[in-house]
Amino acid sequence: MFDSIRKHQRLLQFFLLVLIFPAFAFFGIQGYENFFSADGTVAKVGGEKISRQEFENAQQRQLAQLRETLGNQLDPALLESPEMRGQILDGLISQRALVAEARSYHIGITDDQVRQAVRSIPGLTLPDGTFDRERYRQSLAAQGQSEAAFEAQVRRDLAMQTLPEAVTQTVIIPEALVDRLIAIGEQTRDVRVLAFRPADFTAKITPSDADLTKFYDSNATLFETPESARVEYLLLSAETLAQQIKVSTEDAQHYYEQNKARYTTREQRRASHILINAPASASQADKDAARAKAEALLKQLHEGADFAALAKAQSQDSGSAPEGGDLGFFTPDMMVKPFSDAAFALKKGEISGVVESEFGFHIIRLTDVKEGSVRPFEAVRAEIEGEIRSQQAGTRYAEAADTFSNLVYEQADTLQPAAERLSLTVQKAEGLNRGGSQNLPPDHPLNDRKLLASLFSADSIASRRNTEAVDIGGGRLVSARLVDYQPVQRKPFETVRDDVRQRYVLEEARKLAVQAGQARLKELQGGAAADGFGSARTVTRAPSAEFPQTAVEAVFRATSTKLPSLAGADLGAQGYSIYQVTKVNLPDQKKIVELREPYRQQLRQSYSQQALLDYLEAVKSRTKIVKYPERLASNENR
Repeated sequence: MFDSIRKHQRLLQFFLLVLIFPAFAFFGIQGYENFFSADGTVAKVGGEKISRQEFENAQQRQLAQLRETLGNQLDPALLESPEMRGQILDGLISQRALVAEARSYHIGITDDQVRQAVRSIPGLTLPDGTFDRERYRQSLAAQGQSEAAFEAQVRRDLAMQTLPEAVTQTVIIPEALVDRLIAIGEQTRDVRVLAFRPADFTAKITPSDADLTKFYDSNATLFETPESARVEYLLLSAETLAQQIKVSTEDAQHYYEQNKARYTTREQRRASHILINAPASASQADKDAARAKAEALLKQLHEGADFAALAKAQSQDSGSAPEGGDLGFFTPDMMVKPFSDAAFALKKGEISGVVESEFGFHIIRLTDVKEGSVRPFEAVRAEIEGEIRSQQAGTRYAEAADTFSNLVYEQADTLQPAAERLSLTVQKAEGLNRGGSQNLPPDHPLNDRKLLASLFSADSIASRRNTEAVDIGGGRLVSARLVDYQPVQRKPFETVRDDVRQRYVLEEARKLAVQAGQARLKELQGGAAADGFGSARTVTRAPSAEFPQTAVEAVFRATSTKLPSLAGADLGAQGYSIYQVTKVNLPDQKKIVELREPYRQQLRQSYSQQALLDYLEAVKSRTKIVKYPERLASNENR
């Protein structure tokens, strides 16, 4: 059981991460906005649509996460399988169902929680670690999104996240179960081994020419020269265009003056507060009562009461009360105006009077001040020049893309005209096949599946012409052509005869080793004398070169109620081994105590994940869901 937990924990965590956490935590404002864009429909959840665009965005995010985890081992086609497409869609469905569930429970999220979530969005932090309010506004404006609408969506998704978190907190792990799992997981066994190695049986194999020919024909892929291509390719990117742009000092200085607010760190203040709730909808009597309570608390402060202790006990702001009312550092526009005006009128250490806002009545204590500052032009010049280049490159890229696409199509037997027109360089690569190249980074243009499909199409192989201009994302356009192509070819039998014979002999010897090992195990189980075994060695559950996973599983599958016990394992190319378990070693009490907490945490995590999966299924079962699986196929197959 614990082995299963260990094996699948990472996979479960990965998919739960995709299912539960709000998009803004990983993908910033633009990704967050795209996450809810509408373009076709692949499913409906309680009447709300999940768009084709939303599905493709989620697919790209999973691809990026898998690339981080697997690197060059990743096959991008993995996410194009019907099973993976279905899992991605199920994740989106779970998110929508949770949003509806949270709405039905009227779960509330404080303004402070929303502020913290927005501040955590990547790319919205200034060099000094403070929140870049101006860039936040600009990013939202670029997406056609208002602050109020965006923050309302953040609030909804935080509410959605609250329910799964509550479910995972309900898991209780009994200590007896933890100790039992430690006893199983940390158990070792003393084992004697009787090995049947293929090398001991090779002398018994005398293949005929017919045997070798049959093996050669049956295992053709073992004797093939792999597909290989030498290619030329041309890459147009906004980044390359940006490098060609020269920025004058005058332009950079003008940009600096126009955007000076971005390089200005506004004065920030840190304050604590005590809030007595009185929303705008409250009756006058309720407001009067709230004000009276706030006045009474202010009186206690003037009489010497500790502010932090009083805030913990009396403040009705659930986000800051546990911290003694501390709100952290903020700029004037991060708070409602009455609160901000009062806080920025105080001196460090001073306590305000009772301040009324739309949330109720506040008592504010100013605890710290960070003076504002302006970064000088020379300190930010390189950054400004980079931004100007990026802006101009974006405009140039749109124009250059048309020229690039036309030239690689119109002069299809060479990439040079397009390279010369756009000041680009034709690049070369060897050893490429239709699966790409493991010698190149996963995000390299020649590992893009759309480009590879075009480059290795029958027409491209026959004509050796340029591919069409392929958009590979990230502001990049690429075209390539085959310079030389070698298809998969089977090597002639006579040239690989020795290799065929060696492989045949090893395979047949392996079969004989397995047969001999299985026969001997049957004899031993029938009561034959247990001779031929080596000296005892201690085996743990961790695989090793001497005891691979198959051997470990066989050893720990053997019964421990009556010793010695026997088990056998087919070890593939290593042959067959019989294991005689002579002793079972349990961890001592000291080790159990040491490992109790780590095991408890892993077990709690596993149970929590299962509880969460069960909860998600229950939520979806209460929701009307309609899927359109036929709309999930990749664009290439539609």
